[in-house]
Amino acid sequence: MQTLFSSPHLNATSSSLRQTTISGNADESYVLSLAALNEKYAAMSSGSTSTSANKSDTCPIHIYSKNTLQRMQTFPGHEVASTSMRSISVIAGLNGPILMSSGKDGSVRVWDERSGSHGIKMTNLGKSQPLLAFDVSPDGYSVAAGTELQGDDALVLFWDPRQPAAPLRSHSCTHSDDITVVQFAPGRPGMLLTASSDGLISLSNAEEPDEDEAVVTVGNWGCSISQAGWMQDGSQIWAASDMETFSTWSEELDLLQSHDIRAPCLHSGPRTWVTDYLITASSSNVTEPGRLGVFVGSNEGDIALLSNSDLSTSRGTGDWYIHNLWTAGHQGVVRSVLWDEQEQVLVTGGEDGLINVWPGLSPPMDYSGLGGRGVVHESDSMDVDSEPAEISSRKRFREMDVEWEGDDNGLTSKESKNGKRSKR
Repeated sequence: MQTLFSSPHLNATSSSLRQTTISGNADESYVLSLAALNEKYAAMSSGSTSTSANKSDTCPIHIYSKNTLQRMQTFPGHEVASTSMRSISVIAGLNGPILMSSGKDGSVRVWDERSGSHGIKMTNLGKSQPLLAFDVSPDGYSVAAGTELQGDDALVLFWDPRQPAAPLRSHSCTHSDDITVVQFAPGRPGMLLTASSDGLISLSNAEEPDEDEAVVTVGNWGCSISQAGWMQDGSQIWAASDMETFSTWSEELDLLQSHDIRAPCLHSGPRTWVTDYLITASSSNVTEPGRLGVFVGSNEGDIALLSNSDLSTSRGTGDWYIHNLWTAGHQGVVRSVLWDEQEQVLVTGGEDGLINVWPGLSPPMDYSGLGGRGVVHESDSMDVDSEPAEISSRKRFREMDVEWEGDDNGLTSKESKNGKRSKR
């Protein structure tokens, strides 16, 4: 079993700053995705905005105040289901942050907070091939989205958001199964990263009208890919599979490293940590400038931030480090994390229907002179319940075979389903 070392400034937090439920009854909805807007957070729910048996908008998007977590607004989401959501900085000449989402109704929507509805809706001439992922080019004038496999086709569709009624073009030769990742390259106009359940990671030219000429290079991981993204300088790529494996890739899509993210374990010092699943990775400065931060979770609802001292070479000899622990805020699987760099807080959402805002990160990592133990800084932040809720009388600390009794200041939530994560 691979050793997980403590950061010299490992920070453990057992109380969130603020907490709320995504619906009146937390048992009804998961928190699927989170995004930051000006003074607000957006949370995509697994619930429905209608009880009609014939038609409803599912996975509505709720808007909350950053300061209080009081719900301010709800967007209806997409017919059938919403699939992805993000905040973007610019689109069609409009400066953000602006909220966008994709759905199984085959549309990408740009949401207008003033009207409470979409301001732009990109579609495929009435064809409702479900969309799973999307992104906007850095200049805001190109939108790309990936579809589910229908028949023999899994498409990457491209729109000019100023002409949203139909795509400008499509690429059908890139993938042979559901397209789960679509991301434009930072600082490289027209370069698009896609990944799929077919096990392929692809770089293609989004501006190439001839789809036979569009693909630049392809890497084959051989397993269904659920997430992927650019590392900070845009020259390398990380990816995650449905089997809790994690990999890094060169700019030419040569596989550099592949890890079982559950392997690094901490069993020394005052605290233990065992990873059950990967939540996501972040190229923001969550650990150290230029180093990828990896958010992982436990089936009990705890969250940890890990990093590796060397993910950018094929040697694979770098050590794993744990920087932060956030515990006792969720019961069950955590679906989404959002590092709000402006507010210096972490926002989390889970299958228990809860949204938590946590204190920020530990100091930047110093890898010199590390042993197997670090100093654990305990943080007991004040809970602020933004909505009335039933009181829970127990908090669970993942310490060395010790369970601590906490104050009666937490919201209750349901148990995770069989202790396992549902497929996204």
